[in-house]
Amino acid sequence: MKEWKEIPDIELYSDGGAEPNPGKGGFGVILTYKGRSKEFFQGYELTTNNRMELMGVIFGLEQLKTKAKVTVYSDSKYVVDGIVKGWAVNWERNNWIRKKGNLVLNKDLWERLLDVIDKHEVTFNWVKGHAGHEENEHCDVLANQGINSEHKIKDEGYLEYLENIEYYQEQSIVNEGDSCRKCHTSVIKKTPKSKKAKQGQTYYFEYYLFCPTCKTMYFVEEAKREIP
Repeated sequence: MKEWKEIPDIELYSDGGAEPNPGKGGFGVILTYKGRSKEFFQGYELTTNNRMELMGVIFGLEQLKTKAKVTVYSDSKYVVDGIVKGWAVNWERNNWIRKKGNLVLNKDLWERLLDVIDKHEVTFNWVKGHAGHEENEHCDVLANQGINSEHKIKDEGYLEYLENIEYYQEQSIVNEGDSCRKCHTSVIKKTPKSKKAKQGQTYYFEYYLFCPTCKTMYFVEEAKREIP
């Protein structure tokens, strides 16, 4: 009869930051298992606070070579809420496009985090930063070692973001031919079938912009007409 191997219980502590934000950055990680611990840090030439907070957790999880039960401790609400409240899963389900048509910030790292989480049993816990939590305080020290290290590396994901920043910014739909926020098809101008005003209505739209692919309608201020 085959014996089942016990899944190890591991604690992962992480912290990260950038000085200034954006600026040079770093993260620090502590992995503990049965009273033993390993420490890691890394510095980056140009990045952001949130990317370093994400990268610290990702790096720590990626050090694990076998499936484990991992308890993550981070002082980043951005990271913890992104997983616990289901934001990242919803973003992935929507192909990393937000409701207003712009791409999710740091989607490269969120994808990477979701991928590595799937390999383990991971629980996320938020801890208050700079409040005397021993491991969190030490991770902050390690992160600063990364920030001040001589051998910082490039954050390729952040550099790619800077090159394509327009796709991450909210897109306004105001003219015929603009790209639909949901599917990026060019919108067309359409006239409402009925212009009859409802009781109490003080304005109407002379036209609206319409996506022929996903059927989304956009009502723009320029088409708004006051009822005398």
